[in-house]
Amino acid sequence: MPYYLGVDGGGTRTTCVVGDEQIILGRGSSDGSNILRVGEAAARGSLQSAIREACAAAKINPAQITRACIGAAGAARPTVRETLHRIVTEIIPNEVEIVGDMVVALEAACPAKPGIVVISGTGSIAYGRNHKGQTARAGGWGAAISDEGSGHWIGRAAVAQCLRAFDAGKASESMLVDAILKKWKLRDVDALVIAANQTPAANFSELFPMVVFAAENRDQTATSILTQAGSELAGLAGIVMRRIFADREPVQVGMAGGVFQNSAAIRQIFYNALRAAHPYAKFLDTVVEPVQGAIAMARLRRTVGTAP
Repeated sequence: MPYYLGVDGGGTRTTCVVGDEQIILGRGSSDGSNILRVGEAAARGSLQSAIREACAAAKINPAQITRACIGAAGAARPTVRETLHRIVTEIIPNEVEIVGDMVVALEAACPAKPGIVVISGTGSIAYGRNHKGQTARAGGWGAAISDEGSGHWIGRAAVAQCLRAFDAGKASESMLVDAILKKWKLRDVDALVIAANQTPAANFSELFPMVVFAAENRDQTATSILTQAGSELAGLAGIVMRRIFADREPVQVGMAGGVFQNSAAIRQIFYNALRAAHPYAKFLDTVVEPVQGAIAMARLRRTVGTAP
């Protein structure tokens, strides 16, 4: 019996599923495997751990996998793709395809059809394909210069807004200051400044749940950050739409990633902003699971393209 494996390797979490031609037989998960963020050693540990866990749940050995598709952040770069291929083939000796995480997300949202998917997790990116097979992307150029509307972007914005409120003598007006100090186990704002500017960079994305909680409790600073995040993500989708789709062309739009999954406010703002700019956009009802696109590609041996 042939077995297939799909992986969605993000900056915070790696998800793996194993199945036969029809059903999912096992799942596994581990820490993030984005080589550009965590390094090769950590990526190897996370990928191989998730694969072994999924195979164990399916009661098979990784060597029994007929074909695997790995969707990974940063895999559009040849050097990253080659390294990931080497890591995975250490335990899966058969056919392994490595593609960008946006490719498997698009397959999950619009299987073999035109459309756009916007991912917002630790990082962010918009990726689309039209009826001619042409692809385009927007964003996703890294935390230091891009990743608008992502978990990292939101966490960094929260710290920045807290420090601006401190400068204005209004730090007590937002619950974010105390929440961030508590999360990072810091004593005061001076310690926050040091932590936020450290090298390597602080894990800003872990502050995202604090911002969501504060917004749900009517904190104006947090609400403003989530509003801007949703608008930024809609802007990325709009860039892709204008590049490869005609005016007034109905375009299916999917969402993926933990930011969309865990913030109804961002989903609504994203929807409103994109629909206002592009009335013909058609939205999926649910946030898609990119790993489902990865195993679909493994089963069908269908590559849906990579963006320039």
